[in-house]
Amino acid sequence: MRIKICGVTTPADACYAEEVGADAVGIVVFSDSLRSVAVERAGEILDSLGPFTTGVCVTATENAEEIDEILSLNPAVVQVGAGVSLPRTRARVLRMVAPGEQPSQSCDAVVIDASRGKGLPFNREFARQVLERSSLPVILAGGLTPENARTAVALGPYALDVASGVECRPGVKDPRLVRAFVTACRRST
Repeated sequence: MRIKICGVTTPADACYAEEVGADAVGIVVFSDSLRSVAVERAGEILDSLGPFTTGVCVTATENAEEIDEILSLNPAVVQVGAGVSLPRTRARVLRMVAPGEQPSQSCDAVVIDASRGKGLPFNREFARQVLERSSLPVILAGGLTPENARTAVALGPYALDVASGVECRPGVKDPRLVRAFVTACRRST
């Protein structure tokens, strides 16, 4: 079971997530999310991570110039919408899918997040369908918290992706909740 702490806005929060055992840190750029940071800040956060923690640039943009700017940071992974075109890249690609969308095979993993980062609970039936049918790793996101992590782990995803469920306010991670989420995931596997 892999764990991604998403919507990280500071190097300190990224380092804390890494310290307590998160496998990946998500940094939102070019988005209307309250967790979105400037590309320069995203670079600082990526640079703060150790060699065994994966930096993921998450974006809602479809703008080619903005995508090129993100890719210039050389993130290990980029997370984009289901239909976003990407230039050739060395980064691994995660594609978000919601009910009614088909998981793309032009990616390395699928992220189930019906609420697109709004923290609404994931659709359990849709998650089961994607998990059963996808040949790709499936990452579950949406409304996750330390309290419901065990239930989400039981569905058998490759990873869990949490943002608002470990915050004291948008973009500010609560260290107690980050630790509790990681602990709940690890104890459930």
